Amino acid sequence: MVSFTHHDAGTSERAWAASGVPALPELPLDAGELASAAFIVLAAHPDDESLGAGGLMARLHSLGAQVRVLLCTAGEASHPDSPSTTPEQLAEVRLREFDGALGGLVPGADWQYLGLPDGKIAGHRERIVAAIHEAAAATGQPPQRVVVVAPYRNDGHIDHDTAGTAAAEAAGSAGYGLLEYPVWYWLWASPEDQAWHTWLRLPLQPAEEQAKARAMAAHSSQVSALSDQPGDEVLLPPGFLKHFARPWETFAWQRPTVARSGGYAAADAEGLFDTVHSGSDDPWQYTTSWYEQRKRALTLAALPGRDYTAGLEIGCSIGTLSVELAKRCGNFLAVDASSAALAHAARRLAHLPGVQTRQLTVPQDWPEGEFDLIVVSEVGYYLAPGELEVLFDRVEAALLPGGTLALCHWRHPIEGWELDGDAVHAAARRQLRWADAGLYRERDFVLEILRAPGAPQ
Repeated sequence: MVSFTHHDAGTSERAWAASGVPALPELPLDAGELASAAFIVLAAHPDDESLGAGGLMARLHSLGAQVRVLLCTAGEASHPDSPSTTPEQLAEVRLREFDGALGGLVPGADWQYLGLPDGKIAGHRERIVAAIHEAAAATGQPPQRVVVVAPYRNDGHIDHDTAGTAAAEAAGSAGYGLLEYPVWYWLWASPEDQAWHTWLRLPLQPAEEQAKARAMAAHSSQVSALSDQPGDEVLLPPGFLKHFARPWETFAWQRPTVARSGGYAAADAEGLFDTVHSGSDDPWQYTTSWYEQRKRALTLAALPGRDYTAGLEIGCSIGTLSVELAKRCGNFLAVDASSAALAHAARRLAHLPGVQTRQLTVPQDWPEGEFDLIVVSEVGYYLAPGELEVLFDRVEAALLPGGTLALCHWRHPIEGWELDGDAVHAAARRQLRWADAGLYRERDFVLEILRAPGAPQ
């Protein structure tokens, strides 16, 4: 457990501003995805919700998303040595402040006070887990459309850690999404700490920043002194509040999971995508969408080699990227599970020498031979986690020393599938442990180049 008090100067906001935190990638959830989900916001004490997720809550309200709030304690122990206010009186004050702050973020919000003892909720984790499940069930949404917003589970305050751990337990058991917001972490941690490197930013609009600032100010018992007497000092001084005046909020994100009984895997791909392609020659507007054209250009520009001896593209679809890749390869093989998509790709590639197409359901099927370029674009999340592991085993065995693995994936949740783009790329880095030769990431997609160990042949 981290040892700190609110009297500590801690890490300054200037130090965090000079770190990589302002350049963290954006949370890959657009307005439609936020509006269609139900959110359970968990706060250990009044003001946690405003500090850590006030901007998010303001956005959710503006989008019409369903928001339910669970408050664990009244925060009655914030001033244990106060000569002017008893814990009972402070509890009443802080509950009023909470109601007022919440009313400014999510007017008419549905919130529930669990009545747990401030500073001692560690013994009530099961109650918190049960309350999260009850609130989630009351939304009427399936688990994969529920997101729990909770304190970061390693925030350093026992109540925050307990609430975060309970949220993670509930999310893991039911498949909810999970957004963890740090609060005290910004005080005691430093930019050298590694935890924040995997977090994501939610840039705030001016109106959301203003709503958050008003909500924070509504907790006057914490941002102002209770009196001028010793023991009634300000709990959240201006230096600390600077961490929450940023034009963004920061979250650790765990996307909802789909139970295997209701999710898809590689074996489902052929039928699903044959159906999609039978109704359109270009169902994803690969040939007309500027987004797709730009993403292809970035992918091609990111390849470190000008020319390759043998290239393999997994999941070529109708072959729009394949055409450009094939021009840079002496021999090129494009594979896809969908025979309907592959028929379009074969016609598009027919004029190029040294090019083959083949219907394969990867990773169960795999072509013979070795390659110095393998491209896995917009296909990794169509595999179950175990299948993805097998895929990277196959890639590792087939890629020549010094060869290039190009990964490019959409970062938003894929309905009916367990994985998303970020999970695919994280799995590749974790399993292969290859050198990263290039990384480009924006809200919608991530593009990454990995190099196999050894000198290129």
